Amino acid sequence: MFHRWAALGLVLVLWAMSPKNAAGQSTKQSPRSPGAGAIGKPFPNPFNPEIHIPFHVGDSTCTDVGLQHEVTVQIKNFLAQTVAIPVLENAPAAGAGASASVGGQTPINRVRLGCGWYSAYWTGNLIGSTKEAASGTFVVVVVVDGTVVGTQRIFNRK
Repeated sequence: MFHRWAALGLVLVLWAMSPKNAAGQSTKQSPRSPGAGAIGKPFPNPFNPEIHIPFHVGDSTCTDVGLQHEVTVQIKNFLAQTVAIPVLENAPAAGAGASASVGGQTPINRVRLGCGWYSAYWTGNLIGSTKEAASGTFVVVVVVDGTVVGTQRIFNRK
């Protein structure tokens, strides 16, 4: 039994002392142009019954607003089930390929958007109904060009 613990300790010490980059490898990251984006801090958090979710499309050096990205924002529970799709608050900025509007608001599901900051708005209702989501923890997932670019936890309290 002692030998197993000694071996584990040796492995941990060697791992901690090893160089983080192997010889010849660069620490530079490649540009994230296709599928680039980020998610800001949702507010208010915890929320009841509505929340605003800022997100960015494109990388920080993107100046070509004509460059369109396909964006989806989803609210998921911890079973990874989509419980809601928020709407775009600044709807006039939606691209020509935007989904059909619901009550004058564009759901952010495969919407074409140019580079820049946007804001999603969720009323706290479940997808396709007027029933409020249960209290608990949810995850906001932002997908740009088929790549998950950010997630944030949000808390619903009733």
